[in-house]
Amino acid sequence: MKESKPDILFILIMGLLSMLTPLAIDMYLPAFVKIANDLQVSEEMIPQTLALFTLGFAFGQLFWGPLSDSFGRKPIILIGILVSAIVSLLITQIQHIEHFYFLRFVQGFFGASPAVVTGALLRDLFAKNEFARQMSMIMIVTMIAPLLAPVLGGHLTQWFHWHIIFYVLMGLGLFCALLVFFQLPETLPVAKRSPLRIGNVLKVYGTLLRNRLVLGYIFCNSLSYSGMFCFITTGSIVYTKLFGVAPEHFGYFFLLNILVMMTATSLNGKFVTKIGVEKSLRLGLSIQLAAGGWLAVCGIFHLGLWATVVGVSMFVGLVSVVSSSANAAILDMYPQVAGTANSLTGMLRFGIGSVVGSILSLFAIQSERPMVFAMGLCIGLGVLSYVLLVRRNYREL
Repeated sequence: MKESKPDILFILIMGLLSMLTPLAIDMYLPAFVKIANDLQVSEEMIPQTLALFTLGFAFGQLFWGPLSDSFGRKPIILIGILVSAIVSLLITQIQHIEHFYFLRFVQGFFGASPAVVTGALLRDLFAKNEFARQMSMIMIVTMIAPLLAPVLGGHLTQWFHWHIIFYVLMGLGLFCALLVFFQLPETLPVAKRSPLRIGNVLKVYGTLLRNRLVLGYIFCNSLSYSGMFCFITTGSIVYTKLFGVAPEHFGYFFLLNILVMMTATSLNGKFVTKIGVEKSLRLGLSIQLAAGGWLAVCGIFHLGLWATVVGVSMFVGLVSVVSSSANAAILDMYPQVAGTANSLTGMLRFGIGSVVGSILSLFAIQSERPMVFAMGLCIGLGVLSYVLLVRRNYREL
């Protein structure tokens, strides 16, 4: 029998596990300039550490899910948390940017473990309706992390050395590991574990990637996220170095993006059952396209901080609407392999985002133009992929 009434401690543990990744991504954003100065490298080289973290996270999603099906949820979660915590400590000892690159990739790869396995653990415990309710509660907790992380990171780097951010990540990771080890049950009995068959998994991936509709949904979702990732990788430098925002205040601009996202997500939850997933996706893409066009105008005419802030917040705020709608469309087509399909879409979403972020980091950030033009280009290509691959083949649904 599946449990129906989780206790407060269980919800706390699940929430903390879900917060680890956004904290690892967002908390050190305000410290980019200080990290560059400390390592004596150009500021454009630091965003690559974020792109490599995301790339490791992307590949980790394909790796940890199948392993948890074969060896159980709890040991896989513990391995991911502990290694990520150790890597946080090692990052405080680096002297060269190359070591930073390598360690962030490793941290992203192992950091994917709790993010991926948490969903499987909840499926083990709860029936359909309760599972949906628990996921909604955890998503709310998860969105608190990007609200607080840049603000906290900005103040920490103002008061202390940037190393403090990774000491905090290490401490939180170790605390979560203790909670998981002593308080979290193993939810997948040995009798229900499946042998690891790579061939079957690859066959499902091939089926998904041969479907033009799936590719259209994946590309519009991934490119929408990539536009947001352009801001995440370079936004702190643009805002603090070029627009003169104090590093400790950058988090408040990031917070504005998340508030818009939460509002858009809430409205989408109310209206998606009335207008349908497809119209919701088109609406999200349309608003993002308008925001991308506005950002291009801001770059061409150098309209300044607040005009850029408006465009960025509208762009970033609609990412969750596009993502949830595109994922829902894919999973509705392949409900029998929903877990594998979700892993593939997640991997490509983060993978494409990391590649775009890496390309953007090759450009010298002497104005806001590289960031805003890249964001506009990403959503333009995303809308084009939707039109060519989804809308033209919509009758196949």
